[in-house]
Amino acid sequence: PFYFGEIYCDPINENRVYNIYSRVGKSEDGGKTWTELLDYDHVHPDHHAWWIHPTQPNMIIDGNDGGVATTFDYGTTWQFGGNLPLGQFYHVNVDNDIPYNLYGGLQDNGSWVGPSAVWKSGGIRNADWQELYFGDGFDVMPRPSNNRYVYAMSQGGNVAYIDRKTGMSNYIQPTHPNPKLELRYNWNAAMAQDPFNDCGIYFGSQFVHYSTDCGQNWQILSPDLTTNDTAKINASQRTGGLTPDVTNAENHCTILAIAPNPLDKNVIYASTDDGNLQQTTDGGKTWSNITSRLPNCPKAAWIPQIELSAKNVNEAFVIVNNYRQNDFKPYAYHTTDGGKTWERIVSEGQVSSYTLAITQDLDVPNLWFLGTDEGLYFTFDGGKLWQKWTNGYPSVPTMDMKVHPRDGDLVIATFGRAFWILDDIRFLREIAKTQGAVLTKNLRIFEAPDAYLAYQRSYDGERFNADAIFEGQNKAPIATFTVWNNPKKTEPKKPNDKTTEKKDDKKADMKPAEKPADADKIQGRLVGTTSGKPAADTTKKSPDRVKIGIFTEGGDTVRSYSAKLDTGMNRVSWALNKNGPRFPSWSDEGGGGGGRRFGGGGGGADEDDVPGTGGQVLPGRYKVVVTFNGERDSTFVVVKKDPRVAQTEADLAAKEAARKDLSAMVQKSTDAFNRLKDAAKTIKLADDALVNAPDSVKKDIAKLGTALKDSILKIQKMFIAPTDLKGINRNPDALMDAIQKAQFYVGSSPAKPATNAQAAIDAAKVRGREVFQKVNAFFENDWSKYQAKVEAARSTLFKKYEPLKID
Repeated sequence: PFYFGEIYCDPINENRVYNIYSRVGKSEDGGKTWTELLDYDHVHPDHHAWWIHPTQPNMIIDGNDGGVATTFDYGTTWQFGGNLPLGQFYHVNVDNDIPYNLYGGLQDNGSWVGPSAVWKSGGIRNADWQELYFGDGFDVMPRPSNNRYVYAMSQGGNVAYIDRKTGMSNYIQPTHPNPKLELRYNWNAAMAQDPFNDCGIYFGSQFVHYSTDCGQNWQILSPDLTTNDTAKINASQRTGGLTPDVTNAENHCTILAIAPNPLDKNVIYASTDDGNLQQTTDGGKTWSNITSRLPNCPKAAWIPQIELSAKNVNEAFVIVNNYRQNDFKPYAYHTTDGGKTWERIVSEGQVSSYTLAITQDLDVPNLWFLGTDEGLYFTFDGGKLWQKWTNGYPSVPTMDMKVHPRDGDLVIATFGRAFWILDDIRFLREIAKTQGAVLTKNLRIFEAPDAYLAYQRSYDGERFNADAIFEGQNKAPIATFTVWNNPKKTEPKKPNDKTTEKKDDKKADMKPAEKPADADKIQGRLVGTTSGKPAADTTKKSPDRVKIGIFTEGGDTVRSYSAKLDTGMNRVSWALNKNGPRFPSWSDEGGGGGGRRFGGGGGGADEDDVPGTGGQVLPGRYKVVVTFNGERDSTFVVVKKDPRVAQTEADLAAKEAARKDLSAMVQKSTDAFNRLKDAAKTIKLADDALVNAPDSVKKDIAKLGTALKDSILKIQKMFIAPTDLKGINRNPDALMDAIQKAQFYVGSSPAKPATNAQAAIDAAKVRGREVFQKVNAFFENDWSKYQAKVEAARSTLFKKYEPLKID
């Protein structure tokens, strides 16, 4: 077995033959004798694809249930392709860690937990994921009160209660009190947590089982809820030909989904793989088969998912698919009266393939997301208009979805592209709330998610890992804003127009949402991909720039900068830094952010942008104002401390005072450095102005000016190193190096400046006094003498012209 067994022949040696199936066999004598080339260790079993190099048959590529493996020595050693952006997740769940974690099971690759984002260098890597349970992985659920403990399931109803820290795996599959009664568990069995009991868990065979103590003891809450069709049940014993294929995938007449109502502990739904939708309203004492209430529901179809509203006790969704009977139509149903009546909410004209999953937004009841075999759909109006999400998201089977209750992210399990996260769907919520009216605004900044002043760890493992290691798309903890720039806006207002911030105009036209080209320009991210950035859209014109201002709640300016703004939806960021002085610079454009440590600002820079060199902001609530083409809008963002680090208000106040002190030194340094640059320019002006002076005067002043330029350069080097130096140069005596070192001490510590930091601050101040004294002495002595000599020359700008001789 299995169905994928195939024979391959070496393209050069006809007697070398490979037999691929669950394992791989190899023959060197045309099949007379065989050895086992690949067993169940080392390379993942279940081999589906086999490619042999046509002229160098020592190179073979094996495609199996775990990915791709390559050999260059006829299979003696193998290399695993660990950087492919692939994965088949059946389910997804989340917790409330910061950043939160994702839980789910992979087809034939176990049950896993991994981060939605990492606060470290290197992005999300394979090593950040922990395998919890092997086999074909399905649902994985963290215990609500303590995510150290999880439930994880493999094929055929095998389930365990697992300690993530120790690896303790307590097998808890329910049994039946009658040992002669066989429990039938689906390949992807039903599991659900009790919303009213932290250790309560439901599990499905043909019965609904319930445990109050995390699976240690079980009771049966239902009769057999399936059709109990013996013709289908016995089929599992008659599979295979020469060899049997009995893997639990053949189990039929089983429960696929269990959904306890989060608002009423007596209401539970359950669905089966043979077409039954069952409901109890008395905690399992009695059950009703309500399948007949689903309009045009095909008989004996699979009902793989039930979704219950978190806000409306009578609202529920049911997914039905019937492709196993060659019916590829989409079926999804909705009730608002507790299951008494149902409406089919999707049809062939709206969706191109059969349905797999549905979820309702936790805040806006009419915002729904639908997973199909060919991608993701969404609706702003409770199913009247479905639109396909196309930007960055592939037309991949979309198996399961969750909206994170705190962060507002849409988290998706796909069958092919692993876990996918659409960060921050607040902008979709507002579109749904206003039924598209918000998109009639020319400019709009939406509610922002919380940001964190997070410390970042260094790399785990190799820093320079080339291209062979998986690296997922990461989410930084900085502030991110979603900004709408209407592509259909009218002419921009004139600069002298008075523009004030207004609340949404309630009289705006209530138009339906625009097509996804306008509404979905936000890219999702694959939490497990080879760091692939979306391809640039070369058809777009160059974006304009939006002005962004960050203010305290009291109205004080914190940060001023600009960012690129394209038409449609945009994401712009703020690095949680403050305005600060420009650093000394040899360039006339002025100093930037002071190098790698202290730069940043958010989304590029404009000529009149203020450098973000003032250090990090304090935790708090900040107002964000965007201005573009005479339009103006605002929102607020909450900046929080790193939840992993203990910091007192006194620590933060002391750090802030030290930052201000150092910023004042930077400003004084820049002013002094600019004086020296101006003096050098003045020397040239003086030389030019003396062009008509007597040669002796010109030479004398020019010689003095050259000497002064040398003096100026020598003093400037006390601030920063020249830009034309070759190789690696360090000047620990440079003033800016001393200031930056002090800034690094202050910024890197969570506490108030300690002895080392204070010593660095004092050293910078001492060096500053030395350098500033040099500057003052130069201008008081050498420069004043030069100035007096130039002014005494009193040269005229006019040349004296002798009369021309006339013949």
